[in-house]
Amino acid sequence: MSDTPSEAAHNLPAFTVSELSASLKRMVEDNFGYVRVRGEISQPKVAASGHCYLRLKDETAVIDGIVWRGSMGKIKIKPEEGMDVIATGRLTTYPGRSSYQIIIESLELAGVGALLKLLEERRQKLTAEGLFEEARKKPLPYLPRIIGVVTSPTGAVIRDILHRVQDRFPRHVLVWPVRVQGEGAAEEVAAAITGFNALRPEGDIPRPDVLIVARGGGSLEDLWAFNEEVVVRAAAASTIPLIAAVGHETDWTLIDHAADKRAPTPTAAAELAVPVRLDLMAHVQQRATRLMQAVGRMLSELKIHLDGLVRGIPRLDAVVAEKEQTLDGLIGRLTTGPRALLQAKAQDLGILAARLNLGAFARDLERQTQDVVRVHDRMARAAVRALSDAANLVAGLGARLESVSPRKVLERGYAMVTDADDTPITGVAAAPAGSTVSIEFFDGKVSARIDGAPADRAPKAATKRKTSTPGDQGNLF
Repeated sequence: MSDTPSEAAHNLPAFTVSELSASLKRMVEDNFGYVRVRGEISQPKVAASGHCYLRLKDETAVIDGIVWRGSMGKIKIKPEEGMDVIATGRLTTYPGRSSYQIIIESLELAGVGALLKLLEERRQKLTAEGLFEEARKKPLPYLPRIIGVVTSPTGAVIRDILHRVQDRFPRHVLVWPVRVQGEGAAEEVAAAITGFNALRPEGDIPRPDVLIVARGGGSLEDLWAFNEEVVVRAAAASTIPLIAAVGHETDWTLIDHAADKRAPTPTAAAELAVPVRLDLMAHVQQRATRLMQAVGRMLSELKIHLDGLVRGIPRLDAVVAEKEQTLDGLIGRLTTGPRALLQAKAQDLGILAARLNLGAFARDLERQTQDVVRVHDRMARAAVRALSDAANLVAGLGARLESVSPRKVLERGYAMVTDADDTPITGVAAAPAGSTVSIEFFDGKVSARIDGAPADRAPKAATKRKTSTPGDQGNLF
């Protein structure tokens, strides 16, 4: 008797759910070890455990993906919504949901187009936040004391910067070594910018006056660290003026927009940081020459004005003589005026007395008149003496003023010697041989030339003292 179909079906082995899931898991992992999958990231989420869960999709299919916490610090890019990437990892299943997924160990952007798309989206985001506004950018110092450089310590970039600074205007340079490409480069560059800003001016390591963030040329992927948000935000937050010099002249990164100044090359960044010393010296010399010329013109104008004021001042002896003449007139009037007045009044009284025939009154009035005349005489003499004393005092002061007048000194035979700038020569050291001097006498000036050096220690010749004869006025000098 043959087996029925239902009895034959029961001859198939019966798997448990766990056995079937484990079998499928082994089959998937054995047939799909390491794979590279291209797709668009959807719904990326970092859990509290540190694992990142996401989905990769294209036009018709979706696959779950997971990045373990240990791999998150090694991937080059941070998973973001809509990012077109190529994921490399192991394909496996998740029995708890009867689904398959890829354990991602590395992520890379899928081509230059994806990079440019991500770069443009990030640029628009940071622009909307105001990080690229011109109003917030700071001017560079004209001559910084210390220059801080953020770059790789090895390579041609740092050598080019140091060489260019040394050629133009030697300055003190502080280098903060960082990686400029690859994993962790963006974080190191951002930390270097923040670290320079955290230095204190009076600290053991001086705070730079200007920063240069520099890197040589490369592909878009090579320069990607300078497009990361952490670097751009650090550059925008820097209180020290910052120059970005990343790549060649045609290379643009997001740090170029956030920096206070963008240089096409690292060498050009050094040229922006310091001026040319010789040009600066020539500029200062030109300014000094203009200043000296202006001072000279001002002094000449002041001298002309002063000479005009001197010509307008009257001679001292003429002023004193005029005042003496006025004083003599006042003395004369004081001497004769009261006497004449009293005499006129006495005559008037005599006429009145004669008319009234008042003899006794007239005699008494005459006595009183005589008393008045005597009093007047005494007052007049006292006034004359007082005026005479005042006149003598004025004359003495005039004589003293006249004695200190430079003109009087010149009239006594002295002369004033000045150089070509009309500066008085007060000693032989100021009159070297061959120089031209001006000698001013009381009635004019003459020019003279110094032929030989002065004899500083020449013996003095003995002179015979002249014997003055009676009645002969001796020489005061």
